[in-house]
Amino acid sequence: MANEIAAATGRRKTAVARVRLLSGTGKWTINGREIQDYFPSEATRSFMQQPLVLTNTADKFDIVVTASGGGSTGQAGAARHAVSRALVAADPTLREPLKAAGCLTRDPRMKERKKPGQPGARKRFQFSKR
Repeated sequence: MANEIAAATGRRKTAVARVRLLSGTGKWTINGREIQDYFPSEATRSFMQQPLVLTNTADKFDIVVTASGGGSTGQAGAARHAVSRALVAADPTLREPLKAAGCLTRDPRMKERKKPGQPGARKRFQFSKR
């Protein structure tokens, strides 16, 4: 696209989000849908928009997100990470406030794997002495 400013990828849990920043008025599109349709929760939407609010760029860019994998919270976290990285790619002076707020840190928490001989990752079968 001609008016594309920056692009970046963000990840959280098993979700991956690819983001393109376009010059515009603050419109969000996620997988071809409006942000209100894709994320009905106001808390999730404000979490995703945090990097733009911190840098006072909420009405300067249109954001196109392609999210896959994981659940809604993971996709929102991945989109937040990707938006932060794209903002830094577009304007390196924004790195400091985003880093201080923790927006550039990839959340390393993943689901722990199920171990053999157990019903879950940490849960054990009931112990029976006799």
